[in-house]
Amino acid sequence: MSGLATPAPRITLVSKPGCHLCEEARAVIERVAADLGVGWVERSIEDDPTLKEQYWEQIPVTFVDGRQHDYWRVDEHRLRAALGG
Repeated sequence: MSGLATPAPRITLVSKPGCHLCEEARAVIERVAADLGVGWVERSIEDDPTLKEQYWEQIPVTFVDGRQHDYWRVDEHRLRAALGG
């Protein structure tokens, strides 16, 4: 066992395949999460009918600590502030 714990995800990105805005959002989230040492997960609306029904017009959607944070674009400064960084 390595002793390195993976941080619990604080950021959730709801995306869909082939979405150019999702690619941009993912890049910002990866950078911020790495800088601040926080975990994140990505969920596709194609894998979850409930997510698809709720968010298909807002993709990508970002959640921080379970609360909707942004949609369409991820502002790096706002994301850092929401995470306390």
